[in-house]
Amino acid sequence: MSTARGLWAWRLPSALALLAVGAIHLYLVATSTGGLLGVLFTLQGIGALVLAGAMLALRGRLFPLATVLSLLFMAGSWLALVLALTVGLFGLRSSLSYDLAPTSLVVETLGTVLLAVTAVKAVRGRRG
Repeated sequence: MSTARGLWAWRLPSALALLAVGAIHLYLVATSTGGLLGVLFTLQGIGALVLAGAMLALRGRLFPLATVLSLLFMAGSWLALVLALTVGLFGLRSSLSYDLAPTSLVVETLGTVLLAVTAVKAVRGRRG
């Protein structure tokens, strides 16, 4: 399997994980979340969609950058959710009974792992 083809095997699921995170946050804004959290979820949803597009569209030197930024974004989203579920974040505390919280936790955990592998492969591929 060629390096480029092998990387697509990681690139596509990573982009799908970003799309899923973006869709979850935009759905929550559309159905139940308002105020400051709604604004943050909207920005997070848009950011996830933009990064997913970058993961699929960018080539060359920009692809490893997009992959690392996507990893940081996903890991940050995961960390924010874990903090909200445990000690609170921005004065808000969440629980696993909150709409889509368990789904978000699974998607963001898997997305972080996928993007970590993709980022390592993209950076190593760029060096090699």
